[in-house]
Amino acid sequence: MGKKILMIVGDYVEDYEAMVPLQILQTMGHQVDTVCPDKQPGETVATAIHDFEGDQTYSEKPGHRFAITADFSAVDVAHYDALVVPGGRAPEYLRLNDRVLEIVKQFDVEKKPLAAICHGPQILAAAGVLVGKDCSCYPAVQFEVTAGGGKYVEPAETMDSAHTHGHLVSAPAWPAHPAWMRAFLDLLN
Repeated sequence: MGKKILMIVGDYVEDYEAMVPLQILQTMGHQVDTVCPDKQPGETVATAIHDFEGDQTYSEKPGHRFAITADFSAVDVAHYDALVVPGGRAPEYLRLNDRVLEIVKQFDVEKKPLAAICHGPQILAAAGVLVGKDCSCYPAVQFEVTAGGGKYVEPAETMDSAHTHGHLVSAPAWPAHPAWMRAFLDLLN
């Protein structure tokens, strides 16, 4: 039986970290509602493609338009089984939205499966849900994880690892999709 999953995104969410998990979860028969503060169903957010090309940090290129399918202001956590928080640049400003933080806190309090990747843990740290939890993320976000009371889990050198701690599944970047989504699907089942 398919689950109902919420995905919180914003402009310049990482393209692969929104598109690929959405498609994987839909392929497995789950319904995924995508929401963004101040955007309505039928609108879109801009995405960015981050790549590892041998530079000191990732590069950023324009991505696709990513569709918003549900009304953020009407989100009721009781109607969802799990939450996905993609990375990219969106988390740095989404974590300033009180309602985003309330939603994340409620998923955590209810111990519903929560998947975060790359810069997504910035939102988890701001929501105060990382206290006492192990969390993987993009290495540049490790300071937010530890400042938020979590324990940073260093990723594999190839950035393709995922880590599960209770109901939280975290990963460093989109190369981890197979491990990250496998672990999240295990929690959903």
